[in-house]
Amino acid sequence: MTDTEAFVALNMIPRLGPVRLRTLLSALGSPQAVLSASADTLRDIDGIPKDAARSIASWQSSVHLEEELRLAEKSHASILTQNDPRYPSRLKEIYDPPIVLYLLGELLPRDDHAIAVVGTRKPTTYAQDCTKKLSYQLAYSGLTITSGLAHGVDTLAHQSALAAKGRTLAVIGSGLANIYPARNLPLAEKIADGNGAVLSEFPMATPPDRQTFPIRNRVVTGLSFGTLVIEAGTRSGSLISAAQTAEQGRSLYAIPGRIDNPNAFGSNRLLQNGAKLVTSSEDILEDLGLLFPVKPELPPPPSPADLSETESLVFLALGSDELLFDQIIVKTGLPSHKVSSTLLALEMRGLVKNLPGSRF
Repeated sequence: MTDTEAFVALNMIPRLGPVRLRTLLSALGSPQAVLSASADTLRDIDGIPKDAARSIASWQSSVHLEEELRLAEKSHASILTQNDPRYPSRLKEIYDPPIVLYLLGELLPRDDHAIAVVGTRKPTTYAQDCTKKLSYQLAYSGLTITSGLAHGVDTLAHQSALAAKGRTLAVIGSGLANIYPARNLPLAEKIADGNGAVLSEFPMATPPDRQTFPIRNRVVTGLSFGTLVIEAGTRSGSLISAAQTAEQGRSLYAIPGRIDNPNAFGSNRLLQNGAKLVTSSEDILEDLGLLFPVKPELPPPPSPADLSETESLVFLALGSDELLFDQIIVKTGLPSHKVSSTLLALEMRGLVKNLPGSRF
C-alpha cells in the first residue's frame, strides 16, 4: 500500500481527523503503521479515545479503499496528501489541514496569491454589485478568488473571476462525485477546465450535510491570505469563516452594509470588531505589498475599444438607453446564453449596469 492509498483510507475512517492523525503519525511514524496498529496500541497514545482506536483498528470493515480509488480515477480527480509538492503550502500552515485533498482541475503557484470571498446565499442587489465588481477587479489584478460554490455570493465570486479571465478555487462541502449544489455543476466544470480547481477533503461520494459546510470553510480561508466578507447576517456561515480567518492569522476584510439590513448585521459587526473596511479593490491591493514580493495592481479600466466583436455588438445595442434582456436579444440577434455571458463580462468591466427587473 502506498502512502497516498494509506492516507485515503485514514481519511475515510470515522472519528479520525487531521489533528488526531498528526498525533498518531508522531507516535507510529507512517500511515501504514497507523492502519496496522492494534486497538490496544492506539489507545495507549495520548489524545486517542477508545472509540477512535476501535474505528482505526477495524478500518477494513468500514473503508472500501479500492472502490474509492476507482471512483476518483473515473472522475479524473487527483488526490493530494501533505507529502505531495502540489499540496497548497498556505493550507499546510493551518492548525488542522486536510489529510487529503481531492482535486478537479489544477493548482498553480500563482494560487498562493488567493483571497477568499464569502457572504450570504441571498445577497441584496447592493451585495451582488459589490461581489461582482470586487471579485472581477481582484481576479483581473492577478489574485485567485477562493469561495465555496454555494448559491449567492459564492457563485457570483466564481463567475466574476471567470469573466475577468482569472483563476478561482471552489471548495465544496461534499465529495467531488456529488457536487453540491447540483445547479452549479456547469460552473464547477468550467472552473476545473483550465480556470482553477474544485477541491474537497471529503471522500468522493460524500453527500452534503450541516456538518460538512463549516468543516470546509476552514479550507476556503486556509487557501487564502485573507477573507473578504461581502454581506452576512448574525447567523451566517460566513461568520464562521471570519472566525477561522482570525484563528489562522490571516487578514479579514468586510464590506459595510445598510444598518437596517439584517443580512448585513454580522458583517457590520466584523467591522466594529476590527475587520478592515473595504470600499474598493484598492483597499485590499494596497495591503499586498507587505505580503508579496511583487504587489498586484489593478490594471487601467477597459474602454469600449478593447471589446471583442460580440461584446461590441451588445454594447452598441444598449447605447445610452435602458433595455430589457429580451430587447437586447432582439436587437443583437444573439442567443440568450451568449447575451447573458456577454452582459456579465461587460458588467464586470464597468461598462454595463445590471438594474432590477432584468434591465441593463
